[in-house]
Amino acid sequence: MNPVLARWNSIDPTLAAEQILPCCGSRAWAAELAARRPIADEDHLVISSDAVWVSLPEAAWREAFDSHPRIGQQKAKAATETSLTWSATEQSAAMSADDAAKLALAEGNKLYEEKFGRIFIVCASGRSASEILAILEERMKNDAVAELHEAAEQQRQITQLRLQRWLGEK
Repeated sequence: MNPVLARWNSIDPTLAAEQILPCCGSRAWAAELAARRPIADEDHLVISSDAVWVSLPEAAWREAFDSHPRIGQQKAKAATETSLTWSATEQSAAMSADDAAKLALAEGNKLYEEKFGRIFIVCASGRSASEILAILEERMKNDAVAELHEAAEQQRQITQLRLQRWLGEK
């Protein structure tokens, strides 16, 4: 068994929730995942995470969304230092863009927030600014319900990547 997972399985539920919170940003997700321990292995951790995530209400999803900085920024409404560090790594390809691309992303973020009332969530890992901008422009065509579910799916993907990172870093 992964040593991080083995240790996490053995600690107090409140501490366990706190330690895994940077992977998602939703306190409800972290508490419910901690309550499902012991978790046998890394695959079951991802499966359990996905099951918890899809069962959560919209408010818990929004809390997770709020733990992310906007694409191209380094601050978020409610984020841990670890999650901000991970966001910077995930956005590194996009942030190597030229100033025009960065400005286009900033404008796209603004338009998205005006339309949907929350920040744009995308699994940015390895994606360039132009790829992210194209995704943003396409998702602006969604209605509110479809976009909420797309944002939740993107958060699920981000969480999976962060769980893998968490298992290797602790």
